[in-house]
Amino acid sequence: MEHLNVFWNTVTGMANYQWRQVIFDVSWDNNWFWGLTLVSAIVWALELSFPWRKNQAAIRQDFWLDGFYMYFNFFLFQIGIYGVYAVIGNIANSFGIDMGSIALLEKENLPFWSFVLIFFVLNDFVQWLTHILLHKFPLLWKFHRVHHSVQEMGFAAHLRYHWMENILYKPLKTLAIMVLVGAEPEHAFFIHFFTVIIGHLNHANIKLTWGPLKYILNNPVMHLWHHSKVLSEGQNPGVNFGISLSLWDYIFKTAHLPEDSGTIELGFDDIEKYPAHNFWKQLVSGFGKS
Repeated sequence: MEHLNVFWNTVTGMANYQWRQVIFDVSWDNNWFWGLTLVSAIVWALELSFPWRKNQAAIRQDFWLDGFYMYFNFFLFQIGIYGVYAVIGNIANSFGIDMGSIALLEKENLPFWSFVLIFFVLNDFVQWLTHILLHKFPLLWKFHRVHHSVQEMGFAAHLRYHWMENILYKPLKTLAIMVLVGAEPEHAFFIHFFTVIIGHLNHANIKLTWGPLKYILNNPVMHLWHHSKVLSEGQNPGVNFGISLSLWDYIFKTAHLPEDSGTIELGFDDIEKYPAHNFWKQLVSGFGKS
């Protein structure tokens, strides 16, 4: 009964918090709903003003599907999954498990902004490594295919991903971060929102490379090749796995950028047999035979 109460209280509290964001009852520096909406509008305006693939329609293929995914994954699904996380945390506490006590770095011993920088870099590396796992292991790839079912790239494709990634991806990332640094720093909202902006730009129909910073920051020209349907020999399970930073791909030799026309075919083998444009069928995809 205790765990059920924890789940219910967390779910209702999260639902109330999500609604408060919509009605502007959450401060601007923590309002994900309107922050995401504003960033999406700005990046879309950039796509329309400076399109990389000029023959791509303003309302591209699956534009509305990806828009729905943005709010489903970022808000609706979060209501339930936070309840699950709360129960897991409650069970861990009942066994006296305190992740902060086993952290490798103690943030109290570091200047605040140093800790924030370390957190950002470590967080991005863990996500890069997890991203590789999503491609390497068939069980994980069955769910990650949803993201790669995008056949015309645009900003909203950033958040088209299977709901199981919230279950498989986030706990692993959270566990790694807790072991490394104990907890997220204060004002982590800004760090996570920066990754949202970079992610939107990486998927946008904009030719942007960041110049010399391309060896540090991920960019849409580089990330488009991550979605390439055809992989060259020796590129399995893929290339350009970077989230916010391209740094890891250059260090570990997974970077690949042969040309920048932006005209490559996107998707994966046998995408013709996949429900690439149907949310409800994608919702249950991955559970059964490939």
